[in-house]
Amino acid sequence: MRCDTKTFAQMYGTVYKDLYRFALCMMRNPQDAEDAVSEAVVAAYENIGKLKKEDAFKSWIFTILSNICKKKWRQAAREEMRSGEEEFLTSSVDEPDMGLAVDVRKAFFLLEEEEQSIIGMSVFGGYNSQEIGTILKLNPNTVRSKRSRALQKMECVLR
Repeated sequence: MRCDTKTFAQMYGTVYKDLYRFALCMMRNPQDAEDAVSEAVVAAYENIGKLKKEDAFKSWIFTILSNICKKKWRQAAREEMRSGEEEFLTSSVDEPDMGLAVDVRKAFFLLEEEEQSIIGMSVFGGYNSQEIGTILKLNPNTVRSKRSRALQKMECVLR
């Protein structure tokens, strides 16, 4: 897709709040969320030529953001293992049960990419099955089924 800066800014303007909300739920830290969104926007802008249809922009940039959040989690986990400290798990004093939040994130990252997108958009982004279906080009009933199965997978992991 050919896209100038103005068109990209307009498309980004339709999703920036949802991107930040999704990243904040994933990263649990405003600065990390801002960093992840910034990286996603730069990556999307640099690769906008790979996007075939403007209608797919929202799901495309959410996928980029999801991948960046996963990468940041893996990097943080590696650093934690190297240092032997639990600084990564205790960095947020405001979080009442950080262990549970980490478990939920781990369960989330065990899902397949499409399942992560559906759960992320539904739970973290606040989209309904009709909107998610439009973004991912799926029937809303299929979205509801996949969301239900993904939540069941997460529940099994969290038990």
